[in-house]
Amino acid sequence: MRTRPLYDVVALLARTGVGAVFIAHGWQKIQVGIDQTSEQFTALDVPLPTAAAVYATFVELLGGAALILGLGLPVAGVLLFLDMAGALVFVNGSNGLFLVDEQGVARNGYELVLVLGLAALVFAAGGAGRLT
Repeated sequence: MRTRPLYDVVALLARTGVGAVFIAHGWQKIQVGIDQTSEQFTALDVPLPTAAAVYATFVELLGGAALILGLGLPVAGVLLFLDMAGALVFVNGSNGLFLVDEQGVARNGYELVLVLGLAALVFAAGGAGRLT
């Protein structure tokens, strides 16, 4: 049986880790630029690539920070979940589960976006602990 203080600390650690990954991905998009991100989304047939690039960049940056700080989690968690749902549907879904196949070849599978999206949804639903 879990104790509430232990859960709260573990939830804080999980929010911090997931938030850091989202911030890193958003920052990566800032570094290459919205225009370059939009071009990459165009090549991947993402609908409304410029709008999607702006959304993904700022939801990942600000939503990741919100997870770490424990602020606005219902909204931030849902927006991050939708970001990852879009990545799953438009980018990673057809590549199989694994990021790398048995031969070590990068396949850009959907395992990361699935886990990040579902974790964000758990935080949005109130699983973020009391240390928010």
